[in-house]
Amino acid sequence: MDVPSEKFFLGRQPILDRNQEIIGFELLFRSADIDRAIFASYSHACSNVIALALDSFGINEVLCGKLGFINVPLKLLLSEMLELLPVDQTVIELLEFIQLDEQVIERCRELKKSGFLLALDDHEFDAANSEVYKIVDIIKIDILLTGTDALPDMVRKLREYPVKLLAEKVETVEQFQICYDLGFDLFQGYFFARPVVLNRNKIDVSILALLKLQQQLAAGESVEMIETTFKENPGISYNLLKLVNSVSLGMREKIKTLRHAILMLGINQLRRWTQLSLFAGHDSRGINHPLLEMAAVRGRLMESMLKRASGHAASNEQAETAFMTGILSLLDVLFEIPMAEIVANLNLNDDVGSALLKREGRLGKMLNLTEKLETADFDAVTVLLHECGVSLDQLLTAQLEAFNWRSSLIYQEKK
Repeated sequence: MDVPSEKFFLGRQPILDRNQEIIGFELLFRSADIDRAIFASYSHACSNVIALALDSFGINEVLCGKLGFINVPLKLLLSEMLELLPVDQTVIELLEFIQLDEQVIERCRELKKSGFLLALDDHEFDAANSEVYKIVDIIKIDILLTGTDALPDMVRKLREYPVKLLAEKVETVEQFQICYDLGFDLFQGYFFARPVVLNRNKIDVSILALLKLQQQLAAGESVEMIETTFKENPGISYNLLKLVNSVSLGMREKIKTLRHAILMLGINQLRRWTQLSLFAGHDSRGINHPLLEMAAVRGRLMESMLKRASGHAASNEQAETAFMTGILSLLDVLFEIPMAEIVANLNLNDDVGSALLKREGRLGKMLNLTEKLETADFDAVTVLLHECGVSLDQLLTAQLEAFNWRSSLIYQEKK
């Protein structure tokens, strides 16, 4: 699989609506070949960002069918290159240092007429910008920079215009609640992925069954034992049959029995389905659950990195262990249960336990790398790549594989 000749780090930051469902991602890129401090040509960077997303990754795979928020400076805003982007998936973000003069306003009108969505990045209200407010679709407000005390007045003034308000840098549940109560429409930040172990959630029967399946599959128990667990839980049995019948397996007849489904899907795919179902089945958000998105990409990214870094030396078992580590790393957030308790209950081996609890060992470093990549901490990623023995080319290729795989899961889940 090809990677671009000019190397960039790629990051995605999820954007959620008021139901905490993913509606899009802000795409964040940085050159890996030029030092950040001397990377002066932002327009050049953005131009290459768009070329990278379109030509090397495929923007639909990167976005998994969601909206893509892309930062643009003035030079790029005025260029024709923007029109190469898919109109129905692109939100053009005007960076905060762009002067909103008549030339910019006219360009916004043109882009709006073409069908693009427009956003103002890191914006502070100014009555002089009233004409722009009538054109753009989204105004992003940095809640840390603005301050909690100033937010109500800014929201009140902006509500006079037909725009959606997006709260940026929402890092805690408390910040989310403040912005939610103020009427913000969209939210960007990792508040949803922070462990908050305050009250133990009651884990329902289907979740317990999935955890039991997880243990059985890890222990290599027989198909008969696994089939019995499915038979005891009609809900997950139905979901299994629905999944297998939706996947193209070259079969002329649809699968009718549980054992047939288990054998046709295969133990590895069944293991992955079980792990992801812990997230997908937790609440009504389903495929738009932000933790499911993060867990799926984490698992596949870790598996792909390990395979590519180790080459033929990597066994299927090691790859599956890397995948499982990525998936399990968010269970404490999902169920509000301490990770130490999860590790103990699942009887995980020492390598996985050390990775999940202390970010130690090779798996721990790879998990740490994926977490830094999620938050676009590219300086930390650079260091961790070396520690993990992973090249930038291998990372970019692994990301593409992870995004492609996640997109295929979404397609299957929608069928």
